[in-house]
Amino acid sequence: MAYNWENPQRLYVRSRPMNLEAQWIVGFVDGEGCFYVGMNPHPEMSAGYQVLPEFTVVQHERDVLLLHALKSFFGCGVVRRNREDRMAYRVRSIKHLGSIIIPFFEKHQLKSKKNIDFKKFRRIVRLMEAGEHLTPEGIEKVKRITAQMNRGRDRGRER
Repeated sequence: MAYNWENPQRLYVRSRPMNLEAQWIVGFVDGEGCFYVGMNPHPEMSAGYQVLPEFTVVQHERDVLLLHALKSFFGCGVVRRNREDRMAYRVRSIKHLGSIIIPFFEKHQLKSKKNIDFKKFRRIVRLMEAGEHLTPEGIEKVKRITAQMNRGRDRGRER
């Protein structure tokens, strides 16, 4: 990064292509990434719910080139505005999650507690690949797993 001495509040990322290394990505995702599974009631779905797994990394818009570098590295996903001055790299495709994102983090393990969420996320994606999320029993499995992910994991310990 180049520091702008005239405006010390602003940092700029160089516009040339970035070559990301696997261990840098692991550390970056440990700090800034999220493995999330949304569940929406959806009466047209066979089990009454739509299951939406998502791998996301959010950054301030000034660092959007980092997100584009992640997209280039993985060869999938999108970079979109998240909120106001925040941008997000997102991968939602079951195919890409199962064949690119999950194998990467299996080979290059996360070091923080985020690895616990990743393993639960992986389990849900694998259930979806097998079509289990299309049954009431499968939806119950997904609900149980998602309840223990991210902040739900911490709330479960407080009880």
